[in-house]
Amino acid sequence: MPRRQEGSDLAGMGRRYPTTPDGRYFVAKGRLWRCSDPALPEAERDEAVRALMRARRAVRDARGEREAVRAARARVDAAKRRLGERGPVWWTDGAPDVNRHAPWNTSYADWWAGLTEDERGAGLG
Repeated sequence: MPRRQEGSDLAGMGRRYPTTPDGRYFVAKGRLWRCSDPALPEAERDEAVRALMRARRAVRDARGEREAVRAARARVDAAKRRLGERGPVWWTDGAPDVNRHAPWNTSYADWWAGLTEDERGAGLG
């Protein structure tokens, strides 16, 4: 059964970001960011998240080594594609991808306007 959480708790950091009613995006820094595909099997998702974290550490550790940074960023991209956060969308209803758009400039504008001030604040910070 697909997992869907109300409010995304990213990277286990405990910060709750507003998540669109359809579960496709969360809002951070005033932008919509695509959520992971909720239909991914738990084991596959967990492995992709571990690969993403390893790749992000590799980017950090590469500091100034251009080829190492490039290779590590490619691994980040591959992991995010496995999670469904990049590449083709994981939903099938034909809705466009509005990743990195401001929610108030998309079909999510009414949802955004209906959030409490605190909820919008969590998505702007």
